[in-house]
Amino acid sequence: MTHTLSGEQPHTAAALPRLLGDVSVAEFAEAHWGRRPLRATAGPVGDLFSGDAVDELVSVRGLRAPFLRVAKDGRTFGDREFTSGGGVGATVADQLNDDLVWRHFEAGATLVLQALHRSYEPLLRFTQDLAADLGHPCQVNAYVTPPQNTGFSDHYDVHDVFVVQVEGEKRWRIREPVWPLPLRDQPWDQRRAAVDEAAGAPPLDEFVMSPGDVLYLPRGYLHSATAMGEVSIHLTIGVHQWTRHHIAEQLTAAALRRLADDENARSSLALGVDVADATTWRDDARVVRDALVTAIDALPDEAVAALLAAKARAGQRVGPLGPVGQLRAAREGTTRVELRAHLRPRLERDPLRLVTRVRDVPLERSELADVEKLLEVAGPVTVSPDLAERLLRAGVCIPSTL
Repeated sequence: MTHTLSGEQPHTAAALPRLLGDVSVAEFAEAHWGRRPLRATAGPVGDLFSGDAVDELVSVRGLRAPFLRVAKDGRTFGDREFTSGGGVGATVADQLNDDLVWRHFEAGATLVLQALHRSYEPLLRFTQDLAADLGHPCQVNAYVTPPQNTGFSDHYDVHDVFVVQVEGEKRWRIREPVWPLPLRDQPWDQRRAAVDEAAGAPPLDEFVMSPGDVLYLPRGYLHSATAMGEVSIHLTIGVHQWTRHHIAEQLTAAALRRLADDENARSSLALGVDVADATTWRDDARVVRDALVTAIDALPDEAVAALLAAKARAGQRVGPLGPVGQLRAAREGTTRVELRAHLRPRLERDPLRLVTRVRDVPLERSELADVEKLLEVAGPVTVSPDLAERLLRAGVCIPSTL
């Protein structure tokens, strides 16, 4: 599957097909996306994560509390129960204490390594690629559960997830939603009674996941899992979908800004109004409703798209940039460069400039061919020394290793 995003260089989907195994992207989109669960087989996933990676992250990386949660039988531990000061030279008080972490893990607690799309390079790159495949931002956590233990009781997530079993086996129980397609501000604990009642009924599906197995769960589906006879490690890739509600938010926000320019909509309510009594301002409400509907109808889709694009830029990071190598390349006259991944670059011609998620770069007409080639080629390109230096210093390109 190849697509081009508004002047962006071509992107060929690879991460999503890997998760789906024998299921085509078209079949997944039509039958499962946002609708119903899917079980698939991705094959070996040791290149993405492992038990050795868990040990490294917990014991020698100096991670702080936000990057780890510890839970057992539905209870989430407080940060102070598994963190301590960083010791000499470190002025932080919430670094992971591997002795405390070990004590809880040995007693049956689940370790949840959070935001691995920021702290672990193989998952950083895979998650960015998956987000590009899906068109929706992604995050990834790892759940590490000792044998015969359950980290979390039945609950639902407010985003879709791909569960990828890395090591060990885990028995999963899936139940129908009690609140289909929940939004970000509609977590399961707001419906705890309904969730608890549903958890007492027979599951919709129950199965064991082995290494390489993948489960796709749309948001809202209840689930719980128990490790089998050995340590279980699985990744949960959260997909933070763009929804119709996001469009509604931007439509109404933009319409309200337009109403601020409407003198009639800024009019004061009557002298002596009682805002708690709708009969005293019902006519005003009718005027405002009509004006609001008119403002929404007059908004071009492109204006809403621009607002959504601004949120998208803030919601997903671009590919990594190493400051030492970047400065060295800029100073040494490197001319073989490539665009950073997931920049969403586009070429604007009036004025002539390259617009990206990190910075805009003004261009000369003589540089147009080089920039067009950068946008067309998913890989390194040789450009003029002056253009290369400007693109490197802007953080738009990185030096090619090829």
